[in-house]
Amino acid sequence: MKTVRKQLSVLVIEDNPGDFALVEEFLLDQVPELKLMHAKNCKEAIDGLSAPVNHFDVVLLDLSLPDKTGIPLIKEIVDLSMGMPVIVLTGYTDLVFGINSLSLGVSDYILKEELNPALLLKSILYAIERKKVITDLEISEREYSELFHLSPQPMYVLDIATLHFLDVNDAALSFYGYSLEDFYQMNIKDISPEHEWQKLDELFGECKPGGPVSYKGNFIQQMRNGKICKVDIQSNFIQYKGKKALVALAIDMTERLNYIKAIERQNKKLREISWVQSHVVRAPLARIMGLVQLFKEANDNDERACMLEFLTISTNELDQAIKNITQITVISEQERKLLVKKNTKKERLTMV
Repeated sequence: MKTVRKQLSVLVIEDNPGDFALVEEFLLDQVPELKLMHAKNCKEAIDGLSAPVNHFDVVLLDLSLPDKTGIPLIKEIVDLSMGMPVIVLTGYTDLVFGINSLSLGVSDYILKEELNPALLLKSILYAIERKKVITDLEISEREYSELFHLSPQPMYVLDIATLHFLDVNDAALSFYGYSLEDFYQMNIKDISPEHEWQKLDELFGECKPGGPVSYKGNFIQQMRNGKICKVDIQSNFIQYKGKKALVALAIDMTERLNYIKAIERQNKKLREISWVQSHVVRAPLARIMGLVQLFKEANDNDERACMLEFLTISTNELDQAIKNITQITVISEQERKLLVKKNTKKERLTMV
C-alpha cells in the first residue's frame, strides 16, 4: 500500500487489548516509522501526556475507561493534549453525543464497528492538517493583533454595515481622546463633522462585491476636546470576526500642512530676497560704481564733494538693503529651526 506519511507518533488510550491491537495493525500497515504508546486507563494517559519527553501527533481516545468515561474524560484529555488533535474511537452510536463531543474540542468521532485502515489514517491525517491550519491562523491573527495594537499611528476597525467601531488601538485612544468603552458605543460619524457625512456615505456605498479593496482619502475629524484635524485615511476592506469591516490608518496632517505653509512662506521670502538683490541692491551699487569712475576723472573740488555726497547716499541705501536682506534671512532661519525642532519631537514620539 502506498504511504502518505512516513512518520507518526500516536497515543492510544484504550483499555481493550483487542481494539488496541487492531489499531496498531491498521497503522503499521500504512506508516513505516510508527511510534505507538498505549495507555490502558485515564491515569496512564495523564502520565503519558504530562511527560516532557513525549510528543504525539495525535491522540486516539476510547470513551469507556475503567477510571473515567464520557464527557469528563473528553474534557480532561483535550485539556492535557495542549492543542494536539484528539480523535474519539468508541462503540457508542449516539449521534447527539458525537456532535457534542466535537464541540468540546475533539477533532473527529469514529465508531469502532466502522473502523478500517483507510478511514483511520484519513481521519488522523485530516486532523493533523486541520490543526496545523488552525494554528497558523491563530498565529497570523495574533501577529495582526500585535501590529495593530502596537502601531504608533492611530488605527481602528469599522463594521461596514453599521459604521460602528469594532476595535481601536492605543494610539487612536490617545489621538482622539476617547476611551475604548466610548468607541464601542460610537460610529465613525460621531468623530466627523456633519458636512463630512455625505463623503463617508459615498465611501461605504462602494463596499460591495467587485468594488475596491482599499481606499485612501483626506477627511476632517473632531477630537473629544473639540479640536478639528485634517487626517489622511489609508484603509483596506477585511473580514473581522465574521463581519465585513474596514481597517483604517489615520495620519494627522496638521504638522504636514503647517510645514507646507511654512515652506510656502519661506519661498515667498526667498523671492523677496531675490527681488531685493536684483532691484534694490543693484541700483545703488550701479550708482556707486559709476560715481567712483567719475570721481577718479573729476578735477574740481566742488564736483568731488558733490560726488562724495551722492556716494554716501548710495552706500547708505546699499547698507539698508543689506540689513533688510539679513532681517528676512534671520526670520526664515528661525522658522526653519522651529520646524526642525517640531518634526524631531514628533519623530521621537512616533518611535516611542
